[in-house]
Amino acid sequence: MPRVVYNTATTLNGFLADDQDSLSWLFAVSGAAEAESDFAGFLAGVGALVMGSTTYEWILRHDDLTENPEKWGYRDVAAFVLSTRSLPEIPGADIRFRAGDVGALWDELCAAAGERDVWLVGGGDLVGQFADAGHLDQIRVSVAPVTLTSGKPLLPRRLESDRLTLESARASGQFAELVYSVRSGA
Repeated sequence: MPRVVYNTATTLNGFLADDQDSLSWLFAVSGAAEAESDFAGFLAGVGALVMGSTTYEWILRHDDLTENPEKWGYRDVAAFVLSTRSLPEIPGADIRFRAGDVGALWDELCAAAGERDVWLVGGGDLVGQFADAGHLDQIRVSVAPVTLTSGKPLLPRRLESDRLTLESARASGQFAELVYSVRSGA
């Protein structure tokens, strides 16, 4: 069974994006490229990724993927986008649009990932659904030296300390990378 990993960046006060779904705060942090250098190693271990529609739409806009589909960076990975809306496809990409409960997706997701990890790209509520279903194994969060007054929360669920075990903490450029294993709440 694959390991399910939430790997993301957050502000110091726990926001993934601002109120307009912008990540401009993240790209303004000096040393972001250094912090991202380990990401290729992480991605090599990913067999499937999952994201919500807001995250997918942000990636489409940010990389102008409707005009430049070759910029899709996950050609060798099955991508699942959870949405109740119809969204544009990226030619040549293995993107599977699904709706409904994450539990109903579990078998297909495991088959797509094989022996590799499932990466939960975001957003936070999607990750919360995996945690609620007992399918979240690890949280890897890079904390940036930025605060926002409001925005999209890192993980809008209550996970108590008895479910989280700190595995590592390290500095990576201006970021603090924290890795927690997650015990099922059931």
